[in-house]
Amino acid sequence: MKKLLSFLIITWSFTSLFAQTTWKADPMHSHISFSITHLGIADVTGLFKTYEVTATTSKADFNDAVFELSVDVATIDTDIEMRDNHLKTPDFFDAEKFPKMTFKSSSVKKAGNDKYKLAGNLTLLGITKPVTMDLWYRGTTVNPQSKATTAGFQLTGSIKRSDFGLGSKFPAPGLSDKVSIKADGEFVKK
Repeated sequence: MKKLLSFLIITWSFTSLFAQTTWKADPMHSHISFSITHLGIADVTGLFKTYEVTATTSKADFNDAVFELSVDVATIDTDIEMRDNHLKTPDFFDAEKFPKMTFKSSSVKKAGNDKYKLAGNLTLLGITKPVTMDLWYRGTTVNPQSKATTAGFQLTGSIKRSDFGLGSKFPAPGLSDKVSIKADGEFVKK
């Protein structure tokens, strides 16, 4: 009986140690936005309305998490319909030919208290490049309304649009090469 009990405890511990938990971004409490400098004097901002983001982890502080993102680029929104329509053309995102922008993380490295460097591969316009962003883990709580365990994150960083051939007909200073990214998200434990 002792051997059986010991075996069950070891098996449970081993399974718990390596159990993966999946978290999914709640679109009602998340967003992915960007900004780019126009004519060197003003920032233009926008967001993507449709996307899916998941995080898979076995640790409570998410320091081993794998984040995966898929964005429907045709849902770009800058509050100006004419500009949004232009951004969907081959001059920029070529949404018909390349409907998705994707990211999959390859590492999460500690960079301070609840701060991480999130590295991974971003694919845009059929080009995949490594990128590193700042990730702030804002904590985990239970949503009092839904009773769901929910974790909060904020991601910030930038990419160079020239790395992906995005808007190559529009050089700086018309449009800055640097595109700033900011994403805030509440992830619900599945």
